[in-house]
Amino acid sequence: MVVIGGGFGGLAVTQALKRADVHVTLVDRSNHFLFTPLLYQVAMAGLAPAEIASPTRSLLRHQANARVLLAEVTEVDLVAREVHTRETRPLAYDYLVLAPGSTNAYFGHDEWVNVAPGLKDLDDAVEIRRRVLLAFEAAERETDEAARRRHLTFVVIGGGPTGVELAGAIAELATFVLARDFRSIRPDSTRVILVEGSESVLTSFGPELSARALESLRAMGVEVRPKTRVTNIDARGVECGGERIDASTVLWAAGVRAAPLGASLGVPVDKQGRIVVEQDCSIPGHPEVFCIGDAALFVPAGEEQPLPGVSPVAMQQGRFVAKKIARQVDRQPSAQTFKYLDKGIMATIGRSRAVARIGRIRLSGFIAWIAWLLLHIVYLIDFRNRVLVLIDWAWSYFTYQRGSRLITGHRLHAGTPGDQLDRQGEPVPDKPLNGLPRVGHDTA
Repeated sequence: MVVIGGGFGGLAVTQALKRADVHVTLVDRSNHFLFTPLLYQVAMAGLAPAEIASPTRSLLRHQANARVLLAEVTEVDLVAREVHTRETRPLAYDYLVLAPGSTNAYFGHDEWVNVAPGLKDLDDAVEIRRRVLLAFEAAERETDEAARRRHLTFVVIGGGPTGVELAGAIAELATFVLARDFRSIRPDSTRVILVEGSESVLTSFGPELSARALESLRAMGVEVRPKTRVTNIDARGVECGGERIDASTVLWAAGVRAAPLGASLGVPVDKQGRIVVEQDCSIPGHPEVFCIGDAALFVPAGEEQPLPGVSPVAMQQGRFVAKKIARQVDRQPSAQTFKYLDKGIMATIGRSRAVARIGRIRLSGFIAWIAWLLLHIVYLIDFRNRVLVLIDWAWSYFTYQRGSRLITGHRLHAGTPGDQLDRQGEPVPDKPLNGLPRVGHDTA
């Protein structure tokens, strides 16, 4: 069998087949498994990239029936039962599991990709860290007050968990961490604006927790603007609600779409590119092909809303599909319906601030933050990573220090494109990486 994508779903299905009589080929364009719930911590200089990522080959080194291929999938031939990649010969399969993940969705404005990066992988996180830190550096050396205000204005678009976490982390970074390291920057001069199109932030958590999250953000100094639509983003800021906000750093957390692989298969997909799957996660008309995680549109029987694109869904679907395939190989009856066990959702807002919904239990504040911290430590794949993350968090909590404040990358000017000005005062275009424009990509 072939598994496309080495994220939560792909890794779960591969590891669950450890004792099955199958040969598994895991194909991914990255050589590491990424713990995406902590990706914002890398973007905000709280953790190093290696602390939330583990080499896929290392995780599967004791699984004799699994191999890993570092390759990019270009086509899946459902009729011939072959997977085509740029780097290898066609891979034949008896069973196929699609778990390519998702990418950022700009709702028809792909020109915003370079001026408002999203957060989907380590490259995004390092790029966001670079832009945020360089914005403070530019403000420190700036003598013009208007230009300094622009450098110290950060706009986060999207009030979901990622947007809330980014906005809160930037506010803390400016107030408690970087303020001690600079001489010309005052903490109260940093402006963090969170723009959300719906009624409030974290709407999926329910009205009570949404209100508490909103209160916490505002207490941290974040300007939250609900029911506000963004109409344009450029190198100098954002236009929304008829207002122009000058900002050198704009971050995108407003939406995602499925990896483009699904739309190329000729099977039914929704507006977000997710493959419509059966109750056993298989693709209609192809019982040997399964789709799980962010790339799948799974609507439980008797319900109207599909399952959310979160890691617990992908992991549970992966284990379900693995068990189904193993039983089919052994010619035993298998379950026909996947049932998701909702263990709750959590989001952190800042130091000692979080919200959590666990069944009927609603938590907020410090106790929710402790629950969030412990849960994420437990689910980190590598034991070494757990120890390092725990040490880093303890150090950051008691000292207000961030140990990963490194500015890396080929572009050395601050913030988004246009932070350097030519002699006429016009923005200098952003330099591409390796001669190519930077675009978003999926995990497959």
